Amino acid sequence: MTLRTLLTASIATGLFASAPAVLAAPNADGLYLGLGTGFSSLENDRDDVDDFIESGSEDFEVDDDDNVFKGFIGYEHNRYFATELFYADLGHTRLKGNNVANTDLESSAYGLNLVGQLPVTSWFTAFAKAGVAKWETDVDGNLGNANLDLEDNDGTDPVYGVGAQFNFDPFLVRAEYERYDLDSDYKIDTFTASAGLRF
Repeated sequence: MTLRTLLTASIATGLFASAPAVLAAPNADGLYLGLGTGFSSLENDRDDVDDFIESGSEDFEVDDDDNVFKGFIGYEHNRYFATELFYADLGHTRLKGNNVANTDLESSAYGLNLVGQLPVTSWFTAFAKAGVAKWETDVDGNLGNANLDLEDNDGTDPVYGVGAQFNFDPFLVRAEYERYDLDSDYKIDTFTASAGLRF
């Protein structure tokens, strides 16, 4: 065996042995955090919203186009599983009364998600999440009827979603969809983009 053949075989063996390390996702475990923004959409009709606020009136139109802001802090236990604490300002839904009176429903939530991850490449990860959210909806207004007493609402219910993450160690960028199942009569879908940092 010539020296050139031996050298070539040694280099090839070294590259082959190091390939899994090159392809592995960076920082396969550890702490991370991020901030994001996007928009929300209400997944209920006017009758459901009326049941949610118990107004006894359907004399309004629903405008649910608003911005969402969120923050999260998580721990990646391995390449396939993480847990996340989160807080989300879910924006507000405006009820436009036909007598020009408006009522705003402002929602927020915080809670815990379990995240299942699929590392497709070293820089791209698909994920799905499910968890529980403690939520609160503040009602401001009475649809122009002083006799209506619309009360705030709160509860603890499921949240779940899917998304994709781009890994630029130590930075990460996400795009995701989540549904906040606040009530059978009030579900909010969010579509957000987030940026974060690994530690």
